[in-house]
Amino acid sequence: MNMPKSQGIYVISDCKNRASNDLLETTEEILSAGISLFQFRDKNSKYELKKILAKRLQVLCRKYKTPFIINDDVELAKEISADGVHLGKNNMNINKARNILGKKIIGVSCYNNLENAICAEKLGANYIAFGSFFNSPTKPDAKKAEIKLLVKSKSKLKIPIVAIGGITPENGGQLVKSKVDFLAVISGIYQSENIRDSINSYKKLFR
Repeated sequence: MNMPKSQGIYVISDCKNRASNDLLETTEEILSAGISLFQFRDKNSKYELKKILAKRLQVLCRKYKTPFIINDDVELAKEISADGVHLGKNNMNINKARNILGKKIIGVSCYNNLENAICAEKLGANYIAFGSFFNSPTKPDAKKAEIKLLVKSKSKLKIPIVAIGGITPENGGQLVKSKVDFLAVISGIYQSENIRDSINSYKKLFR
């Protein structure tokens, strides 16, 4: 499955202190509401449990025709034939990941560094992510990125740009106005009391 061609919501799994069945049920509710991409991010589970969860989430993503991305773990993405992988600064380099995954989607976190994003594009990344733009409950100590970075990056990059970090329906509009392609959200959706309404609120920002 390829990168979506239109703007939208990129949901990242919230696995912390969440039972597997709860994760699966909540994720299916999210997918059924219609999102652009889904990323499985699990920093704590051992490999075998991650693989089991990844396979079950992948089935759901295929059901709802949503690209399924694995965070950090290129080998896991390869083993289960995920649609792609998302790499951070301490993960495998793009060239090596591409050699392993072939034509799969490769996304790269560039935090607040446009030069790294330009380099990632040249190396074959399919999208880059900037952030954190706002205070994030998931990564409270994350590097901060300024909105003007999005404006500048749109004139330098041809690949899609993802914004991440504390994004809500209330503050996300200014990112969309800066022509960001995707808004990445974790707690803003997973912690919502009404997931479908929350997703629709994010979607309205792109209209």
